[in-house]
Amino acid sequence: MSKIVATGKTVEDAVEQGLAQWGVSRDHVSVQILSQPSKGFLGLFGVKEAKVELTLLSSSAGGDELKKDFSSEKQAAPALEIQKTPAEPKKMATVSSLSEGKTVYAEKQAEEDPYQEAISFLMETGRAMGLDITVDVEHGKEFSILHISGSGLGLMIGRRGQTLDALQYLANIVANRYSDNYVRIVLDAENFRERRKKTLEDLADRLAGRAVKTRKEIVLEPMPASERKVIHFRLQNHAQVKTFSKGEEPNRRIVITLKQQ
Repeated sequence: MSKIVATGKTVEDAVEQGLAQWGVSRDHVSVQILSQPSKGFLGLFGVKEAKVELTLLSSSAGGDELKKDFSSEKQAAPALEIQKTPAEPKKMATVSSLSEGKTVYAEKQAEEDPYQEAISFLMETGRAMGLDITVDVEHGKEFSILHISGSGLGLMIGRRGQTLDALQYLANIVANRYSDNYVRIVLDAENFRERRKKTLEDLADRLAGRAVKTRKEIVLEPMPASERKVIHFRLQNHAQVKTFSKGEEPNRRIVITLKQQ
C-alpha cells in the first residue's frame, strides 16, 4: 500500500492536501488522523496543524487494476473535482446591539473573527488568573475598545495599567492573525483608561505649577507614548510652561520647563 502524510489548518484541509498530491478522490483512500489541530497556549504559542495519514486502497486480487486506475486518475487530475466535506463550524460570538454603540459577543456557530479571537484570548487569560470576566466590544473609526467586566480586575490592570497594556499588546497580535486588514484594539477595564487620563491631567497641572513656582524644569518618570501624549496635550496651551520628551523607549520621559519670556 502507498501512504502519505499531510498537514493542514484543519483535519479536512490536511486530507485535501493529501488528495491533491495524489490526484485522487476521497473514496480511493483511507484516512487516519495522527493529530488534531491545536491553537496552543492562549492562541499564541505552540500552535499545531492537523496531521493525517492517507493510505491508497488496494486488494490482493485487484491491486494491479487499482494501480492502473490510480495512474490514469493522476493524468486526469486537472479535470478531477474533489468533493469537500464541510468542516465542523467553530464556536465564536455573535454581535448583539447594546446601548451607547456597544456590542457584546455571545457564543454561537460562525466563522473565525479577529475580535472574537481576541475575546477568547482574554477569557482564557482571565480563567488562568482565576477571574470570571465578560468582554464587550465597542467599534470606532480608528480602533475598537474591548471593555472587560468582572470582579478582581486589579489583577488584569496591574500597577498603573502595565498588565492591561501588556494584554492589549497580545490581544492585538491575536486579532491580527485572523484579519486580512490591520485592526487596532484598545483594552479597558473598570473605566481605567478614563480614570488614568484624569490622574495624568491632574499630575500635569500640579507639576506645571511646581515648575512655575521653583523656576526649575521638572523631569517625569518614564511613561508609555499614550500617557505622554495626555500630558503634552494638557499643557500645550499653558501660558508659562512647555513640554518635550527625551530619552529612548522604554525610558522616554517628559520634561516640563518654563517658556522663555
